[in-house]
Amino acid sequence: MSVQERNPRGIPKAPFIADVEKHVGPNNDVESALKAFQDALAKYRFMDSNLAQRRAGLEDKIPDIKKTLLMVRFLQERRQGKSKVSDDDDDLDDLEDEGPQKPLTTTFELNDTLYAEAELEDTDTVFLWLGANVMLSYKIPAAIALLESKLEAAETSLQNTIEDLEFLREQITVMEVNTARVYNWDVKRRREKRELEQVSTKAS
Repeated sequence: MSVQERNPRGIPKAPFIADVEKHVGPNNDVESALKAFQDALAKYRFMDSNLAQRRAGLEDKIPDIKKTLLMVRFLQERRQGKSKVSDDDDDLDDLEDEGPQKPLTTTFELNDTLYAEAELEDTDTVFLWLGANVMLSYKIPAAIALLESKLEAAETSLQNTIEDLEFLREQITVMEVNTARVYNWDVKRRREKRELEQVSTKAS
């Protein structure tokens, strides 16, 4: 028994039926062949629908991760910039004259069209939403590492999902062609059978 070929994520490849007569067998069991094709098509279309939803979710999620990562990197660069100024300048009196660095003011999104203004503390900690109403605090370097890993995983998953969708659509096309070939073969077989019967009737 031959092993059915699959793609890297385990989706089975649809076999192309080159010899319809051999496929339906000596009993010409067209009904069973067509039912098997319809069952396979239903499974492929179900997977296609699920993966299309997954793709849409990832395409929404990735920009959010990028935006969050950009903000956390900005906070890190801001803190590193302050630290660099303090380390490089030996004249403490000059630093005191400059006064403390102005607090960072920004706007954050409350809803799709609603924003609020906030003043950010000078801190080395950020809070990240992890989903399912869970928020955890991270040191900035740990937050960056986490976001980078999540972004890489999401982009890889999106690429795999796009490849799977393209693969599935090819298999759906193959199964639709198989269905049409078997159906047309059966129509032709029935017509030829009727013509033979008519010839036989006239001859008798």
